[in-house]
Amino acid sequence: MPLSFQTLNRGTIAFGFFNIDSDLLLMDRFFLFAPEFCDHVGDLAEDPGLGVFEAEWEVDVIEDQEAVGDLMGAIHNIRHVGFIGEVYRRYPFPSRPEAFRQKPEGYRTREEIREILDRYAVPAVLPFAADPESGEIVIGPFRFSRQDFLELVQYVWMGGYPRWRGMERPDYVSALKGRIERSRNPVFEGVTLA
Repeated sequence: MPLSFQTLNRGTIAFGFFNIDSDLLLMDRFFLFAPEFCDHVGDLAEDPGLGVFEAEWEVDVIEDQEAVGDLMGAIHNIRHVGFIGEVYRRYPFPSRPEAFRQKPEGYRTREEIREILDRYAVPAVLPFAADPESGEIVIGPFRFSRQDFLELVQYVWMGGYPRWRGMERPDYVSALKGRIERSRNPVFEGVTLA
């Protein structure tokens, strides 16, 4: 389930997994598959941090909030509108509370989720920049402090809320941990993913 995360310029925004059967992340109205998020963060970790790191993230954006959907309505099976509603019609919220765990095999639904997303979203490119001196990280229109950015990374590492099923992480998440542990970039100084 997405949680609220603080930005420096836009207040709080929603970020996270929105369906336990998918590895798609949302960030406000932008969508990015978690393996790509981890690759981008890993690329930053491998940068020595001697200057501003810059890259571009290929994402999808749904401009209209109604087209994004109603997460709580979809979870409670009372309002299936927009992209999120259509995903929940195919992959409903589990009836047993103990089954509410992020599935590490979320990649298996990628083709179906991609097909649905393509009906609602358009491709976009978000500039990504990390300044090791100021600690500020920019992802598209959002500016994050170092600590707030690291909370996004920690969220993905943990499998969001409700956590990875059995704390079994996908390979791309485990690979990110290794890249961060080897990092000399000041953004990741002192970071431990446990």
